[in-house]
Amino acid sequence: MNQQLTTENASHYNNLEKMSTQELLYNINTEDKMVPNAIEKALPKIEKLVDVVYEKMKNGGRLFYLGAGTSGRLGVLDASELPPTYGVSKELVIALIAGGDTALRNAVENEEDNTEKAWLDMQEHLISDKDAVIGIAASGTTPYVIGGVKKAKENNIVTGCITCNKNSPLAANVAYPVEVVVGPEFVTGSTRMKAGTAQKLILNMISTSLMIKMGKVKGNKMINMQLSNKKLVKRGVKMLMDELHIEKEEAQKLLMEHQSVKKAITFFKG
Repeated sequence: MNQQLTTENASHYNNLEKMSTQELLYNINTEDKMVPNAIEKALPKIEKLVDVVYEKMKNGGRLFYLGAGTSGRLGVLDASELPPTYGVSKELVIALIAGGDTALRNAVENEEDNTEKAWLDMQEHLISDKDAVIGIAASGTTPYVIGGVKKAKENNIVTGCITCNKNSPLAANVAYPVEVVVGPEFVTGSTRMKAGTAQKLILNMISTSLMIKMGKVKGNKMINMQLSNKKLVKRGVKMLMDELHIEKEEAQKLLMEHQSVKKAITFFKG
């Protein structure tokens, strides 16, 4: 396989320590602007991945994210925000990171080099061919992730990936690869920067599109969100006022009675 690790190429900038704060911020921002354009080129591949995962989800399947380091943390972040935002089970999208929860805050040495562990982690959640797996790795070379998608593919499970290098081992081992080449990082090799931003934006696209297609949004509103704090209760009241054309007091009463924007709308419309 002929792979060029552009994520490891030398930065376009040098002598960073000699730059003023203004220069640092301007140059980082200049590099960041490249990310959306790189993602735009990959939209057809992202579309295919979303559609195949949706087919699994609407038939009762789940989505697994696999990652290590920054990539793993981004997967965990995306998955953890879906239950409160869209009122779905925490088992619908399951994010696994090399090293487990400890790795969310600390580096866990050598865990990402274990090619067998991801499959063992997925088996703990009783993964099956009803589900789908997306490997997340900026380099596309992370053994934990590659080992996981390989075993998933061998077991007839839909596989995809998000990577920031072309022709990676990870992409070669999935059915639906998404490759977004954002180029060298401002700090050479620091893939938490542009590569991480690209991965975060793509995860936003995938999970948000899936939740909308699964009926968790009405119009443009999160009608299934959990009312877990005052801000969200206030947002729920505003949703009911806008959707049902009722006054604030009536909206508050409805929301408190049904504890769900969606249920309140359904009850009101009878």
